[in-house]
Amino acid sequence: MTEHATPGTVGFIGLGTMGCHMARNLLKAGHAVHAYDVRPEAVAEISGAVPAASIAEAARAADIVITMLPDTPDVEAVVLGPGGLADNPPPGGIVADMSTISPQAARRMHGLLAGRGVELIDAPVSGGPVGALNGTLTIMAGGSAAAFARARSFFAAMGTTVTHVGGPGAGQTVKLCNQVMVAINIQSCCEALALARASGVDLAQMREVLMGGSAASWMLDRLGPAMISGDASAGFRIDLMLKDLRLVAEMAQSLAVPLPGTALVTSQYVAARAHGEGGNGNQALFRVYDRMTNQVRD
Repeated sequence: MTEHATPGTVGFIGLGTMGCHMARNLLKAGHAVHAYDVRPEAVAEISGAVPAASIAEAARAADIVITMLPDTPDVEAVVLGPGGLADNPPPGGIVADMSTISPQAARRMHGLLAGRGVELIDAPVSGGPVGALNGTLTIMAGGSAAAFARARSFFAAMGTTVTHVGGPGAGQTVKLCNQVMVAINIQSCCEALALARASGVDLAQMREVLMGGSAASWMLDRLGPAMISGDASAGFRIDLMLKDLRLVAEMAQSLAVPLPGTALVTSQYVAARAHGEGGNGNQALFRVYDRMTNQVRD
């Protein structure tokens, strides 16, 4: 299957902040979408989707089932739990989990589904809600090359950078490495802004200058203005980043790889959540620096 192949049928499970946009983009690309979520109202908001009353119903006619869920236990429940995909495999024989979960769990589920004739692709994404809305996600896929080739046209409806990065679990591994760099980059933006603020430098002007040099980054570009203005509105939430950093720590411990920078920024995310920031966007990490430098915002 290629990006220009005949549209197919997708069973889509998980219509949260990311999944709702991804399902809509599949519909825009001409695919039929049979949608299921534990919240029926979320399904009702996807115009053009066929509502499914259960996981099994979403998978019944699917060429591929896509899951987009919060954490490892949620995916395991959908795949391996009662009424799940292991007992109700899609006729197309492919499940693509686009959540961010444990690489070890992805490999385990891959093996269990393979015994039932189903190929699992772990295909987490980067780009956040804006990327999901615009269909510009980066998708990093682990699994067999043959399964990836069959799934690629569906991925192309949701993302612009779609890459097969290796065997089972490789997609999740690359995504967790991505989150290490994201978190530490956000922290570096916070530290630079905190130092400049204490020195009386105009923060907006400094950001413009830095964006023209070697300090330029996606985070400084997209989140810098919100850090400067104190806008903590949710995009990718503090709670979700903490979940990803927990998965990073688990993987690093299992491989005996020290990650001191990640440990430090994780402690700051924990501090942010302890002050009620868990539901706020990633840029709310700057509020940790507000508190450390005794700055008060309205």
